[in-house]
Amino acid sequence: MIIGTPKEIKNHEYRVGLTPESARELVVHGHRVLVQTGAGEGIGAHDRYYVEAGAEIVQTAEEIFATCEMVVKVKEPQPVERAMLRPDQILYTYLHLAPDPDQTRDLMKSGAVCIAYETVTSPHGGLPLLKPMSQVAGRMSIQAGATALEKAHGGRGVLLGGVPGVAPGKVCVIGGGVVGFNAAQMAAGLGADVTILDRDPEVLERVGTFFEARAKTRFSNRANLAECVAETSADIAANGLIGPVVGHVGDGNFHTQLLIDITNPEEIAKAEAVISRMNERAIALDGTCTGEHGVGQGKRKYLVKEHGHGLDIMRVIKAALDPLGILNPGKILPDA
Repeated sequence: MIIGTPKEIKNHEYRVGLTPESARELVVHGHRVLVQTGAGEGIGAHDRYYVEAGAEIVQTAEEIFATCEMVVKVKEPQPVERAMLRPDQILYTYLHLAPDPDQTRDLMKSGAVCIAYETVTSPHGGLPLLKPMSQVAGRMSIQAGATALEKAHGGRGVLLGGVPGVAPGKVCVIGGGVVGFNAAQMAAGLGADVTILDRDPEVLERVGTFFEARAKTRFSNRANLAECVAETSADIAANGLIGPVVGHVGDGNFHTQLLIDITNPEEIAKAEAVISRMNERAIALDGTCTGEHGVGQGKRKYLVKEHGHGLDIMRVIKAALDPLGILNPGKILPDA
């Protein structure tokens, strides 16, 4: 077969359909490979590398489309390229047809056999040619985000990994799929404080097992969180208290800071009642009253409602790890 790769012409596209190594493999298997001059310059693959691999260099894309039985690209063919396609020719590239009806019509009109990388499916249902792009996107997102956080680039001057004595930056990854998983890997590798949100318990279990203590997982439930924040804010206002709601709601946590006169018993009672209702509200919405800061003596009594019979298992584990009861005695589990 005669297989060729033209130089990509889409704006800011520097990749190439065939690397010199790919060209060599095709030549070894008996195929004739044509490469448009300069096609690999964007990745540092000069024409001589292709020649050394056994490929032939041609001057124009027209020669590629006119001669080759299969054309290998990276991005979807531009209008001028689609016009050069012919019946029974194979086009192998990313197509992304859904938002591009003009391209779809042109490809159908050409009569060419157009194979989209993103739709090639493995025997197990995976997308082996799309997955690497998702891996790249996930890893680059953290790199780009870290750059944007630098003061010189208009950011807040946050170093994701922190330094001794300074807390690391917080990274919230929405979704634990291929993109999110790779983003979390990069962020955790930098030493950031990473939280991964997802709605699939199996995904949360998988990423939680992989990252262990290097990243936290949270079930994403925006509706419940918004409802809890709104009702708590209304409760604070109704009791005449000052209590801004702050926090990192990306991982499902929020905090109220009640400003009261600690010498005024009435204000103290109102604040305690608001806090109690906030804890009850969070539990009722399938959340937790303990947040990310642990239980504390003030919240032990709510654990019965939150965990029910699970507390019995917790007590057994606590006794096994701390048989002498010297670790936070009386500060974690409510009395049996």
